[in-house]
Amino acid sequence: MSENRARDFFGDELRRKRKAAGLTGKELADALGCTPQWVSTLENGRKASEQSAHDLDTFFKTDGLFHRMWELAMEIEIQTVVPPGFTEYVGYEKTADRIRIFSTGLISGLFQTERYAYTVISAMMGSDADRLVAERMERKSIFAKDDPPHTFLVLDESVIRRSVGGPEIMRQQLAYLLEVAQRPRMMLQIVPYKSGCHVGLTGSSIILGFENGPEVAYTESSGEGVLLRQSDRVALQNVRWDLIQCHTIPSEESLAMIQHAMEQL
Repeated sequence: MSENRARDFFGDELRRKRKAAGLTGKELADALGCTPQWVSTLENGRKASEQSAHDLDTFFKTDGLFHRMWELAMEIEIQTVVPPGFTEYVGYEKTADRIRIFSTGLISGLFQTERYAYTVISAMMGSDADRLVAERMERKSIFAKDDPPHTFLVLDESVIRRSVGGPEIMRQQLAYLLEVAQRPRMMLQIVPYKSGCHVGLTGSSIILGFENGPEVAYTESSGEGVLLRQSDRVALQNVRWDLIQCHTIPSEESLAMIQHAMEQL
């Protein structure tokens, strides 16, 4: 049994349709132009392609049944990768006028290049990476507004030292950070290794502020995300932010560190 019950249902239904048609796995494979092994993997709950779903609907004349099951399986798979609360968080992000981000492990999605994002997402999602990358890039549209949010980005030094996707992709990513740091209403700082242990090592976090309305926060650690709206919990995130920022180096030094990291690749 796979971890995705919708895939299991897809496979069970395929097996049922095949047997009802009086076909062996090889006979169905010959009709579809694939291998018997591929039919077997689908029946055992392995991930199907969208084209496979269309081909099965055409062959069995099932009026989109297999495609609907494929869509459900993909939706469930996306939910296992997108942390809980994140979709709701993105809705808040669109209207925020102040954004404070602390990133450890990986660069925050709002500041990833397309190639960096694809490397990160494809490692988890495979064939659906294109759509998720496009959605991540679309989030950047908040910075193209006439009145973009004031943004404060703090990175743990590990983020700029970790080579994601190889030297070329990482150089491009670091160059992009240097570029966005020059935007109006943008401040970028780094917490260097020499700062030692600090509260930010437990995970990344974002605090959103609004012209009218209370702040909200989003925290993420070990792939688990939490959207915080309770005033007392958001207040604790503000304290955490202040403690992290105490360890940062000035913006000019931070940008020089990024430049140096890029030259070392």
